[in-house]
Amino acid sequence: MSIRVADPEPGIRLVTIDRPERRNALDRASYAGLTAAVAAAAQDEAVGVVVLTGAGGCFTAGNDLRDFQDVAAGGDSPGLTFLKALRTCPKPVVAAVEGHAVGIGTTLLLHCDLAYAGDGARFRLPFAALGLSPEGGSSYLLPLVAGSKRAAELLMLGEPFTAEAAAAAGLVNAAVPAGTALDTAMAKARSLAALPRASIAATKRALRRGHEEAVARALDEEAVVFHALRRAPEAQAAFAAFLRR
Repeated sequence: MSIRVADPEPGIRLVTIDRPERRNALDRASYAGLTAAVAAAAQDEAVGVVVLTGAGGCFTAGNDLRDFQDVAAGGDSPGLTFLKALRTCPKPVVAAVEGHAVGIGTTLLLHCDLAYAGDGARFRLPFAALGLSPEGGSSYLLPLVAGSKRAAELLMLGEPFTAEAAAAAGLVNAAVPAGTALDTAMAKARSLAALPRASIAATKRALRRGHEEAVARALDEEAVVFHALRRAPEAQAAFAAFLRR
């Protein structure tokens, strides 16, 4: 199983990406497992908070590029299906990031309610370098939290950036000492789980109400462009070159 699900404490559902041999890169099975885990937590009355993390000191290296060499099209991709489930989850989601957070490993944080990153974490949005375009609603949400100039720098240049820079850009709440992101996330989840659930749910709805339609539109419109570029020869050549390294 590439996705592990556990209930370490009352009210807390822990979802762990567990493909250490691939630096927790997400393939179709991983996306299906994440979608199922988030959907199950959303429906489970015993769950008050979801904590999302990666095994082996790594969050996720992003999409498994072996999948991107498959040029089939039609319907929502597994990644988009997961992001929509994450975006619409009525329970608060807290992310704990260590190691690599690449591509969707960074953009999915825009859909989490809280996120914490260890000092050694490294983030990257390498879409343009791979012949692709922004995904995950990042073209809308990243300028909103980081400002248009910083968003352009992160999405166009695609250079790696630190946990401190991620916090400054609004992608995470804080950079914490390396190796303590999960402890921090669990502590915040514990606090959330102790609060009245109806109040937390109402607060989450209120915080997202003003952007709900715009984010949903951005997710769909970005996906059309992203997958058209993904199937193009330039992107396919970039994927093949990366996998030969």
